[in-house]
Amino acid sequence: MHKKTEFVIRKVLHFLEGVIAIMTLIVMVGMVVFEVYKMFTMEGYFGDVHNYLHNILTIVVGLEFVRMLIDMTPANTLEVLIVAIARQVIISHDNPLSNVACVLCIAGLFATRRFLIPRSQMTIEMSEVEPEEDEKEENVHH
Repeated sequence: MHKKTEFVIRKVLHFLEGVIAIMTLIVMVGMVVFEVYKMFTMEGYFGDVHNYLHNILTIVVGLEFVRMLIDMTPANTLEVLIVAIARQVIISHDNPLSNVACVLCIAGLFATRRFLIPRSQMTIEMSEVEPEEDEKEENVHH
């Protein structure tokens, strides 16, 4: 694909990610306002801790997702996955085997962050990372 076409496509995709992030942020702010309203108006709101945790942690995952859409770095992507899996463990702790699998997934994500992604690339936008020399050579031959 031509470099100029690739550039335009990346810019359009980045713009659309921004639009989705803004729309998601608006919904998340609305959810926070609604939750605060329910806290003060609904009798026994804190009696159902499960419902409260579900709503608040859903908002947290949504906000992390917005952050990932705005700045798509390996660090942000891994953080979203860790928060989402941790939310799953906290909210639905029905099956012990599922909990163990989630904890192992979180450990795997931390290991990925620590050992597989160079520190220099943790804060670089994923679309801006240059392909390795081997990949460049393969692209030239195709």
